[in-house]
Amino acid sequence: MATRGKSTIDADEVERFSRHAGDWWNPRGPMAALHKFNPVRLAYIRDQAAARFERDAKKLDCLNGLRVLDIGCGGGILSEPLARIGASVVGADPSADNIAAASAHARESGLTVDYRATTAEELAAADERFDIVLAMEVVEHVADVGLFVKACAAMVKPGGLMIAATINRTIKSFALAIVGAEYVLRWLPRGTHQWDKFVTPNELEIALEQNGLRVVGEKGVMYNLFADRWQLSSDMDVNYMVVAERSAG
Repeated sequence: MATRGKSTIDADEVERFSRHAGDWWNPRGPMAALHKFNPVRLAYIRDQAAARFERDAKKLDCLNGLRVLDIGCGGGILSEPLARIGASVVGADPSADNIAAASAHARESGLTVDYRATTAEELAAADERFDIVLAMEVVEHVADVGLFVKACAAMVKPGGLMIAATINRTIKSFALAIVGAEYVLRWLPRGTHQWDKFVTPNELEIALEQNGLRVVGEKGVMYNLFADRWQLSSDMDVNYMVVAERSAG
């Protein structure tokens, strides 16, 4: 790749998440917010994949035969449910501690997930290719968003998808995702997010399209306080997801 030698890794971010390597699978621990977020993002990925690859989303193995990259997988709390619905999953994270925790949990669960302590740019340089590349809650933690998107996009097969979930850079996101989630409700450890590293939908879409992908869908995600769950929304001011495709031609 033209950007060989540069890195997407923010060492401080890696160290911060590595400190919680033993807590990933505790639904009441520091990663509790991600556990609550998991159902809505898993359903979105499943439905987008089913539509793109002409699968029945209601089937328990609807992703069977699809090779999926979960980049920035942490302890594997998204990788495992993807494997359960049939995907051949590569879970990648720069933290060896996170990968060790993810691998141990997968063994205990009787699941096969190919976990690797590596980066997006290293995988791309090795010519890895996937039907679906996922960058879920990771874009806002990398050192170079442009390089990260370039590496991820390079790994999307013709006809494949890239799906990203991240946080918009707005006053509303500062109030809710940082002040509210980290300081008031304490859903996340303080310092989890830095507002200036949040990425607007327009910035993300430009980066995707500059790297040969076409944005075909986007959705906001909001927390329903009364139902105590996350749900899809037209409001993209805070959390949002974007899906882009590479032409099959």
